[in-house]
Amino acid sequence: MTPAPPTGPSAGSSTPKPGVKAQRAAQRSAKLEQYHREQKRSARNRRIGLIAGITAVVAVVGLVITSVVLTPKSASYTAGGGTGAEIEGVQTFQNTAAHVQTAVTYPQTPPAGGEHNPAWLNCGVYTEQVPSENAVHSQEHGALWITYDSSLSDDDLATLRGLLPSTYVILSPFEGLDSPIVLSGWNSQLAVDSVDDERIPTFIQEYWQSNSVPEPGSPCTGGIDGPGKA
Repeated sequence: MTPAPPTGPSAGSSTPKPGVKAQRAAQRSAKLEQYHREQKRSARNRRIGLIAGITAVVAVVGLVITSVVLTPKSASYTAGGGTGAEIEGVQTFQNTAAHVQTAVTYPQTPPAGGEHNPAWLNCGVYTEQVPSENAVHSQEHGALWITYDSSLSDDDLATLRGLLPSTYVILSPFEGLDSPIVLSGWNSQLAVDSVDDERIPTFIQEYWQSNSVPEPGSPCTGGIDGPGKA
């Protein structure tokens, strides 16, 4: 009798393919795993971005605090607050005011009043020597002209700037000074050898925006800039 053929799969037959349901389940599982990976990556990127943002904010705040702490504050003075007090070493003069279009030879070095150009010099800090005729016009308005020898160190110059009011003052180098620093108002002048001289703030308080100038209260802006305006 001939044996019946085998009904099951033979040893050499291939594994049957998964059904449609199994394929879809595998696809869903793969998509879910991909989604979870993307979520983790997004969360990690957000954390990195947040940390970077916080670091940047802290750095900016630190810079602001450092700037506030290290930036010299403008000294406080009272406009027209002179009391007529005598200050050792201060010289006074009798220069007259007049507008001229020509260069002027001044009796004081640097000038402390006298004839001047019709355009005043805008007050501020200058890194180069400014025209005397324009600076004198600013003196006529009550500004002080603080001049220094170019050999003054950067540290001393920074200290000097910290002693000055925020307006109605001109700071500039000047060639030919007999002293390292000379403070000049209208018909008043003080020469000092050091930025530590206690007479500097005293002179400023006495002569800054003085009511004794020819044109008190006139502006120190809206004029012209000299070379090297900082």
